[in-house]
Amino acid sequence: MLPVFRTNRNLPGIADNFFSTNFWDDFFNDKEWNSTPDVNIAESNDHYEIEIAAPGLEKKDFHIDLKDNVLTVSSEKKSENKEQKGKKVVRREFSYSGFSRSFVLPEGVDLQKINALQSNGILKIELPKREEFKDQEPRQIAIS
Repeated sequence: MLPVFRTNRNLPGIADNFFSTNFWDDFFNDKEWNSTPDVNIAESNDHYEIEIAAPGLEKKDFHIDLKDNVLTVSSEKKSENKEQKGKKVVRREFSYSGFSRSFVLPEGVDLQKINALQSNGILKIELPKREEFKDQEPRQIAIS
C-alpha cells in the first residue's frame, strides 16, 4: 500500500484575491510572497522527504511542530519598508505574511529522527522510516 500524505492548505477565494487587489499598490510596491508555498514529497527506500519552496524566508522564520502524527510547518514574517536618507516619506507600509501547512504522516515514520534543513529558499524535512518499513532486498528461500 502506498503511503498517503494528506495536507491542509488554507487558500483565499479567487474572488477575494481579485476584488482586494489594487493595481497601483501592486505597481508601486515590491510585495513579498503572501500565499501558501508549494510542496514536493518524495520517497526513497529509507525515508520520505518534504520540500517546501519558501524563497525569502530564513531558518529563523520557520516553526515545525509534531503532534499526534501530524507535522505542521508554519511561518510568520514581519517586515517594514524603511525610509531612505534624503527622501521624503510619502507612504509607509508594514507587511505581515505567513502560512501554515499540516501533513498527516504515513505509518512507519520514525518520529524521533525527523530533521530539517533550510537552504537556498527550500526547507527540506527528512522523515526516516522505521527499519521494519524499509524495502527489504529479496532473498532466496531454501526448499527442504
